[in-house]
Amino acid sequence: MFNWFKRKNADQNDRNMSPVHLEAVGVDMHSHLLPGIDDGAEHMEHSIELILHLKELGYHTAITTPHIFWDMYRNTTHIIREQLAAVRQELQNRQIDFDLHAAAEYYCDEHFENLIEKDDLLWFGQKNVLFEISFAAESANMGRAIFNMQLAGYKPILAHPERYEYWHGSLSNYEKMLDKDVALQLNITSLTGQYGPNVKRISERLIDAGMISYLGTDCHHMGHIQLVNAARTNASLRKLLESGRLRNSDLITT
Repeated sequence: MFNWFKRKNADQNDRNMSPVHLEAVGVDMHSHLLPGIDDGAEHMEHSIELILHLKELGYHTAITTPHIFWDMYRNTTHIIREQLAAVRQELQNRQIDFDLHAAAEYYCDEHFENLIEKDDLLWFGQKNVLFEISFAAESANMGRAIFNMQLAGYKPILAHPERYEYWHGSLSNYEKMLDKDVALQLNITSLTGQYGPNVKRISERLIDAGMISYLGTDCHHMGHIQLVNAARTNASLRKLLESGRLRNSDLITT
């Protein structure tokens, strides 16, 4: 019962807080803004709408990260760069001041390992690569993929670790990633309870433990924009922004 009251009081405190300003983040490094190539923006108008709302929320830059998941989204470096050029041109045509770049969110599968071997990864900042693993169980090839990424000079960032519920039992699962020099990226929307109370709870624990280095919107659609806005009153988000641990602003794209 105590935990229920504690959780209820924390939620009430969130609602009573003034919203934080996302200018303090500035750079969104996980989103799905390129039109028609994954489960994110459906068409160009949708892309522009999402970008305008991100800009309104305080972001000045986005490194958008379309899925590369060979069983579902067979995107390539060429496809992503071509779509990036098209959206950049549209932003220029409309005189929208927003700095858009692209990398990818790689699913840790055999195709990903092949891309590492070929040195054909889209990266950002200082050779950072965003990757995700299965939501059902820890990917069997994850350790090998991390090792080979690092051997090739890449710096792996694990996308939304708070959503891998099979890790929720112990923070040591996340510590193992940090011990391997894998940075952790939290979805800001996880702080709203969008993915359930357990994901919200572990998100806040990871922030409390100082384990989060990057924050992403993982924006696919307008529903996510609304959730990002709602997260601005979360006490843990404020704590993360004030901690000095967040490294989004360090990302310099090419």
